[in-house]
Amino acid sequence: MAYTLFFNPMSRALIAQWGFAEAGAEPELVQVDWDDKPAALLEANPMGKIPTVIHHADFGDRVITEAPAICHYLAEMEAPDLLPRPEEKADYFRWLFFAAGPVEAAVTNKALGWEPKDARQQMTAGFGSYERVVDTLDKWFQEHAFTCGDRFTMADVIVGSQVDWGLNFGTLTDRSSFRAYQSRLQERDGYKASIGKTGD
Repeated sequence: MAYTLFFNPMSRALIAQWGFAEAGAEPELVQVDWDDKPAALLEANPMGKIPTVIHHADFGDRVITEAPAICHYLAEMEAPDLLPRPEEKADYFRWLFFAAGPVEAAVTNKALGWEPKDARQQMTAGFGSYERVVDTLDKWFQEHAFTCGDRFTMADVIVGSQVDWGLNFGTLTDRSSFRAYQSRLQERDGYKASIGKTGD
């Protein structure tokens, strides 16, 4: 196989699996037991985090970690149609990093019982507040079908995972724009072949 994906179905590795499905590439899955992580994973990623991917390329093995980096890398290597066109790059990178940064931080902190209490804490935390993050994302999807407008790109795997997970587990405020976006994503073959399988 050209790629190895260290995987557990109860993890963010599902996001990478969706990215592989959209890119039309099938990795070798190495199942990770939380209490007995394989030596190959720890050698590739000393943090032991998943998803971790090894690309067995002609130019040598390369390790990619962090779901947004993995998904963008897959688009670069395997599926250029999922990359942004020049006029889409601003939106693509804006929402790719918004999902990986402010959305992830806001949702995680709220789930753990902490939210910034005042303007100073909001500035320090970087994401502002959970409500501002949700409202910002909501405003975009009230007016756009995908992160780059009317066209699905690899950024939608990252943003869409946040929305899909958030709605399914109640960590994201339920908005009609999010439900409509989720429905569009769930119709995709790549979603059905990866994320969608977990509901079977």
